[in-house]
Amino acid sequence: MNIKSILGLALASTILISCGKNQENKVKETVKGIVVKTDKKVFDYNVEQFADIKILRYQIHGFDKLTLKEQKLVYFLTQAGLAGRDMMWDQNYRHNLVIRKALENVYVSYKGDKTSDDWKKFEEYLKRIWFSNGVHHHYSNAKIKPKFSSAYLKELLSATQTELKGAAFDVIFNDEDAKKVNLAKGVDNVLTSAVNFYGANVTNKDVATFYAAKKSPKPKKPLSYGLNSQLVKENGVLKELVYKSGGLYGSAIDEIVGWLTKAKAVAENEAQAQALGLLIKYYQTGSLQTWDDYNVAWAGATEGNIDYINSFIEVYNDPMGYRGSYESIVQIKDFDMSKKMSVVSNNAQWFEDHSPIMDTHKKKNVVGVTYKVVNVAGEAGDSSPSTPIGVNLPNANWIRTQVGSKSVSLGNIIEAYANSGGIDRLNEFANDKEEIELEEKYGQLADKLHTALHEVVGHASGQLNPGVGETRETLKNYASTLEEGRADLVGLYYLYTPKLQELALVEDWENVGKAAYDGYIRNGLMTQLIRLDLGDDIEEAHMRNRQWVSAWVFEKGKKDNVIEKMTRDGKTYFNITDYEKLHRLFGQLLKETQRIKSEGDFAAVEALVEDYGVKVDQKLHQEILERNAKFKSAPYNGFVNPVIVPVLSEGKITSFSIKQPKTFSEQMLNYSKKYSFLPSVN
Repeated sequence: MNIKSILGLALASTILISCGKNQENKVKETVKGIVVKTDKKVFDYNVEQFADIKILRYQIHGFDKLTLKEQKLVYFLTQAGLAGRDMMWDQNYRHNLVIRKALENVYVSYKGDKTSDDWKKFEEYLKRIWFSNGVHHHYSNAKIKPKFSSAYLKELLSATQTELKGAAFDVIFNDEDAKKVNLAKGVDNVLTSAVNFYGANVTNKDVATFYAAKKSPKPKKPLSYGLNSQLVKENGVLKELVYKSGGLYGSAIDEIVGWLTKAKAVAENEAQAQALGLLIKYYQTGSLQTWDDYNVAWAGATEGNIDYINSFIEVYNDPMGYRGSYESIVQIKDFDMSKKMSVVSNNAQWFEDHSPIMDTHKKKNVVGVTYKVVNVAGEAGDSSPSTPIGVNLPNANWIRTQVGSKSVSLGNIIEAYANSGGIDRLNEFANDKEEIELEEKYGQLADKLHTALHEVVGHASGQLNPGVGETRETLKNYASTLEEGRADLVGLYYLYTPKLQELALVEDWENVGKAAYDGYIRNGLMTQLIRLDLGDDIEEAHMRNRQWVSAWVFEKGKKDNVIEKMTRDGKTYFNITDYEKLHRLFGQLLKETQRIKSEGDFAAVEALVEDYGVKVDQKLHQEILERNAKFKSAPYNGFVNPVIVPVLSEGKITSFSIKQPKTFSEQMLNYSKKYSFLPSVN
């Protein structure tokens, strides 16, 4: 599971940043998020901004502290990740690669007027689909609408002798395949979703029937059926096309295997090498049993300075919750922060024992939860350009229960978010001076702790009742948002407890908790709405969970006026009047969400999400959009990746340098040139 960043709306405070010798700058000083000019060089986190997107840079802290062998491991793993990049594009939509390749050819070949409004609109559209790994918005799932005409695109295609025709051309401008993932109630979610996990005419019923017939050899260790395949109909018969060497996406997978083989040769230890060997075998065979064997080995390989995520993992893009999107994150351990934050994982059993959930839903023995703060060295697929800020894997419930899991917080990503913005939105949407002061003083720490508690304690907590199937089977299209909300609630419940101060994680647990609660409610009920067009329902799983959590506690607390909805000068604010009562409400909702998951109660999760998490108060939404219109900062943030460049002597790698991309376009075009290993149609 991963937690998507909401820090694009958060505020920067003063942070001192130590940089590796390959980074060009050493210190960034901020006052209320504003860069202060000094005689020291300042790392420029901001690359560019377009539409609703801001592109940032991050620094690879600690790379220069690694041995050459470890640096090679990082390099080989980042190359393996990028080798699979086009799989994510094709998974997102069947026409994506055809469209991207055509538009990129126009972009680099066109010799006409590049100062016209139409060309600027074309360039913006291309950047938007680069950012989303396809023609559907990375967050809302709605198809991105070009601001130029079909006639202008035809003119560009003709001028550059570029071919783009038929459905691939038409879909850019028509209303077909309007949603990448359609989670709406009362429709056939598979049929109405454009995501390329299913063939034509495959339905919700087809998917449910197909996988209901599959029985794992070991029922207590259920295989992740559907994770690495496309389900299609051939002559009316359902069939899986498996992602593997010699199978679907085989040419890209073979490139990944080549880089993983190089990585295995420079592994830090035997456990890491064994896990990499199993990942290679999984890619070669497509065996889901090997996938489980790999995850057991990977979860147990906790020693070393380098770790990674690579494969078809998160199921948010599948309306039925079976199929994994390709992603890769390469990580270098942040030794200082990991030591400080390991106290969370060391006390995972205490958190489980003191949870407000029912005793029958508590794990008696929380095992193998490891937590690290890491510095990202490279990302690809579903993690790039839009990235999570925390990850907890493996996703299989039985592996979490019997073996354990790894949780990481992406420290340098969080740092980049925190140092790239200002405080204008906080001043606009916070209720009063006290709320602003709490956010400025404790907000960053509260965010870090919530990420840690969400990933380490949240996703690792609770257990299914005997005989209850996997969550994707019981809760179906609501599984992802329920799980993310449940993990959020674990974090929220413990953020307002003195235990955090007893563990020396904070110096003032009460004010940290207040800042966390203020920020969550402010975002869940108001500021996240700037990411939606007026009239839209909420589709994305994380946005849904933040709204249903916030809206539920707001409604249930009305009797005691726990959260007061206020209007001043025509503007809406939410003011928490009783943090202790809100803490208890979070506990009540946590108990219910765990019951829903443990019992597989579909009717209850449907009611919870549909009643509180989908519909938007249109009057409030219009107000929020109008209040936000004056701010120049985009609501969505993403990243270019630093480029790790090997230095060769007599054909052998002797060292590495790190270069920062100058522009977003530069990196995207370079990626397409170096890592296009799939045909346009797969």
